[in-house]
Amino acid sequence: MNFAAKSPFIDEKKLHRAFEIGLVLKGVFALLEIAGGILAYFITQQFLLKIVLTVTHDELMHDPDDLVANFLLQTARDFSLSTQKFTAFYLLSHGVIKGLLIAGLLRGIKWFYPVAIAVFAVFIVYQIYRFTLTHSVWLLAITLLDIVVIWLTWQEYRFLRRRRSRA
Repeated sequence: MNFAAKSPFIDEKKLHRAFEIGLVLKGVFALLEIAGGILAYFITQQFLLKIVLTVTHDELMHDPDDLVANFLLQTARDFSLSTQKFTAFYLLSHGVIKGLLIAGLLRGIKWFYPVAIAVFAVFIVYQIYRFTLTHSVWLLAITLLDIVVIWLTWQEYRFLRRRRSRA
């Protein structure tokens, strides 16, 4: 059943707008990933621990069991050199690839749609795998956004093909 075509509440213009908003959000995430990848490459574990301890010191003094402060502290402690290099590579490559795909999608280049869907699906598989190891809430959030964008990209691709076949 084609929900997008049969629903009176969702039309092509609304889906197109949601598609553009999703791409802009993914574009912002891609830029943040690129910046984060560059930052991760240069930040040492000691520097990260110093920042986290500075930020969380007062909270931990008042509540040594504070969930967020302890999570940040543990994350900084787990930031090994191999984690640092992996994080930098992953964020940079992920951000650059997504940025290129988003640029092609925003330009309406037809072959970018199936390529983007395939690449985003590969990212989802990998993110789910990483989630089983890290249990990172951020990976779940990114994965959810990727699922929505894949669905919107598929709908947009169908609309694009339909418009081009009519012309």
